[in-house]
Amino acid sequence: MNKKVLIAITGASGSIYPAQMIDRLLTLRSQWDELSVVATDNAMEVWKVEMDRDFERKEGVRYFNKNDFSAPFASGSGQYDTMIVAPCSMGALGRIANGISNDLITRAADVVLKERRRLICVVRETPYNLIHIKNMEMVTLAGGIICPATPSFYSVPKTIEEAAQTVTDRVLDLAGFDIKSFRWGN
Repeated sequence: MNKKVLIAITGASGSIYPAQMIDRLLTLRSQWDELSVVATDNAMEVWKVEMDRDFERKEGVRYFNKNDFSAPFASGSGQYDTMIVAPCSMGALGRIANGISNDLITRAADVVLKERRRLICVVRETPYNLIHIKNMEMVTLAGGIICPATPSFYSVPKTIEEAAQTVTDRVLDLAGFDIKSFRWGN
């Protein structure tokens, strides 16, 4: 198997997404070998506000400081397959799009792109300005996937958590995980 996954959490609104992804990936333990998490300081502040609790570390997940450039995914030799930036702030997206590796998140994204591996940026902003759109284009042209944090409603979600889960499931689909989820036409 040898699947290594990194979840990077930036300071955009949408803490529910990485919270759900981490929990969901822990239930899919047979589908990955390593799960790592790195977060910005702003992400931890937003998490506190939106989740009404401090960020909690889960058993079986490796956590790294945003300035720890000795982390395995800071180099292509670390062989991380998938990086999910969720939520992805427009600032982080701009730095990724322009190759500015000023912290572990942007360095890891640069590595994933140069190694031609999977980068999924779950952008959470509305509306977009032309700079945002151009940065999304640049990441897409470099091989990344832009997945806006836009819930779907054809599964008729009843709660905020269920609506957010439609995004989480879509991201995990894009990351190549075999998940049970609502499927159009079923």
